[in-house]
Amino acid sequence: MGIKDCSHHEYKRKKLIRRIFFTVLAFIIIILLTVLIIWAVLRPTKPKFILQDATLYNFTLTSQTQLNSIFQVTIQARNPNDKVGIYYDGLRTSAFYQNQPITLQTSIPPTYQDTEGTDVWSPYLQGQSVPIAPYLGSEIGQDLALGSVQVVIKMDGWVRFKVGTFVSGSYRIHVNCNALIPIGNPNSGVYVSRNVVKYPLVKTCDVDV
Repeated sequence: MGIKDCSHHEYKRKKLIRRIFFTVLAFIIIILLTVLIIWAVLRPTKPKFILQDATLYNFTLTSQTQLNSIFQVTIQARNPNDKVGIYYDGLRTSAFYQNQPITLQTSIPPTYQDTEGTDVWSPYLQGQSVPIAPYLGSEIGQDLALGSVQVVIKMDGWVRFKVGTFVSGSYRIHVNCNALIPIGNPNSGVYVSRNVVKYPLVKTCDVDV
């Protein structure tokens, strides 16, 4: 009789454990489906970036294989979503000439951008005696002689999206801002100080998330 009672209690215990397991599983599935439905309805849009201006302190070839450059760029980031906030994590900015980095990376502090919010960053980008390929030195020399230099300001990092109290995982973000800087025509900009000119650009950047 005792053995039957034990078997009966063991059966009831296993049945209770299974019921609890499936209840918890169903609860988790409902939560995930709710989040996915909300996410699909809201359809968060990637942020918009604009390169507003570039202040040029130095851009000179020390030889055909070395370049000195110092910029300060102003970049506007806008969140176009009216129900989704954006976290920016580990953003780093640098300047490129024909896919070769010509400055060190400058970090942007972690930022939370509320719905339809706007942030403006003005990082300094600097490269001293940066080694470049001889053919690039020749092309930069030609650009300087013609009076304008095409550079690309790049930002790389991570973004997270916030809907209510839910925060998504991290997504990689790549931002490319093309900038044609008329170095040979300083009158097209504004003198900040002697030999330092701020050039207005207002260029929409390509954003990939």
